[in-house]
Amino acid sequence: MLSIGYDLGSSAVKAVLFDNVTKEVKATASYPEKEMVIDAPKENWAEQHPEDWWINIKKVTDVLFEKTTEKRSNVVAIGIAYQMHGLVALTSKGKVVRPAIIWCDSRAVEIGNRAFKKIGEKQCLEAMLNSPGNFTASKLAWVKENEPELYKTIAKVMLPGDYLAYRFTGKITTTNTGLSEGILWDFQKEELSRDIVNHFEFEKNLFPEIKPVFSNQGCVSSEVIHEFGFNTNAMVSYRAGDQPNNAFSLNVLKSGEIAATGGTSGVVYGVVNQLKYDNKQRVNTFAHINHTAEERKLGVLLCINGAGSAYAWLRNNLAVDKDYFELEQLAESVEVGANGLSFLPFGNGAERMLGNKVIGAEYRGLQFTKHGLNHMVRACLEGIAFSFVYGIYAMKDLGLQPSVIKVGNDNMFQSDVFATTIATLTGAKIQIKETSGAVGAAIGAAYGSGEIKNLQDAFVKENIVKTVKKDSVNIQKYEAAYKQWLSILETKIK
Repeated sequence: MLSIGYDLGSSAVKAVLFDNVTKEVKATASYPEKEMVIDAPKENWAEQHPEDWWINIKKVTDVLFEKTTEKRSNVVAIGIAYQMHGLVALTSKGKVVRPAIIWCDSRAVEIGNRAFKKIGEKQCLEAMLNSPGNFTASKLAWVKENEPELYKTIAKVMLPGDYLAYRFTGKITTTNTGLSEGILWDFQKEELSRDIVNHFEFEKNLFPEIKPVFSNQGCVSSEVIHEFGFNTNAMVSYRAGDQPNNAFSLNVLKSGEIAATGGTSGVVYGVVNQLKYDNKQRVNTFAHINHTAEERKLGVLLCINGAGSAYAWLRNNLAVDKDYFELEQLAESVEVGANGLSFLPFGNGAERMLGNKVIGAEYRGLQFTKHGLNHMVRACLEGIAFSFVYGIYAMKDLGLQPSVIKVGNDNMFQSDVFATTIATLTGAKIQIKETSGAVGAAIGAAYGSGEIKNLQDAFVKENIVKTVKKDSVNIQKYEAAYKQWLSILETKIK
């Protein structure tokens, strides 16, 4: 039988069809071809409509089955990975109240900061492992404070993946991992956080029933079975935020293991087995997909909003006639350090690892007689890589010091300039694997439905396509360029 994994990003929905017996990927698809629209009604806001996600789920499914002779009726398990930290609100009739406030929206920063002080910094960090910050709970509080009439119509609140599961099954549920990424989970008590609920005066019945990450989270409704053509016994059996799921797709399940991705945002995600938090809140800690009260597995997450989005901006505005392969060739034509040109990639809203500050993106040191497009491309790639390194250094305080960083073969790590910069400055090998978040979601679905009995069996076909190691010859040049970049950053965040 078959599983489908869906990966809902902010730019597209990806899907994978997975054979539960042979452990082979039978087809892959992505939709739409152009990036999904992110609405910004005001500066630093970011919204998408959940109905558009569902439309794209249906369309990507059609594209998926156009690429295979496999039968839809053999699909018995559905896995969902999704963009984290978003807020979806439903009425009592199951209708969306307002557009979803998504991960890169910064409107609730101050609300979260006030809650951090009012509840108590020590209490927040010890119980939730994070400040309320700009996460889902604070976004809901923003709606309550600024859109009170809409707030009154809310019957349930959920994360983007919860909404997709609801559309498949008709059941409104969530997971402990999802609540933790919304800063709604108390790790000391392993329950919905009373501190957050009481502080914001949320009605407790706003929050859905909690289901295990790997489990029957609801049978697919008869209406959806008819529309999609899936097996009549099909179920949603796995659900996780995109970064825990990305780590899962790379078989990062044990304490000390680290995964990374360089998509629209950049992420480093490491697993620990103790309740740890960063006093400076540069990184955040959430429940990993295999976390339980009896056997703790926590994901320490570094997120950089301005990663692939910065590189895409450069291409779309300065090199629209070139593809990314050509940009890589331009970057390789320039020595390490881009002849003194530095780039800060933080132009996509508030950056969590910079204290939720909005410092913007900029080139520093640009001289018309010294620098061309090739230097700008190199500086952009290095600047994004330096932001990864900056965060990885912060993660060392929590006991994570990677010797290997596992990544997928579908993002910025395909750039040798980018990957080598990180490998050289951290000393860790970059292990690039042929997988994706949608593959992880499909494997999770197969395991959650009982189609796969042992998780390790699902990863027998792991395919390492490349390993990037440090550039020992030019290490001093990398260190000098990073030092210059860091001095610029420090003047911006003082």
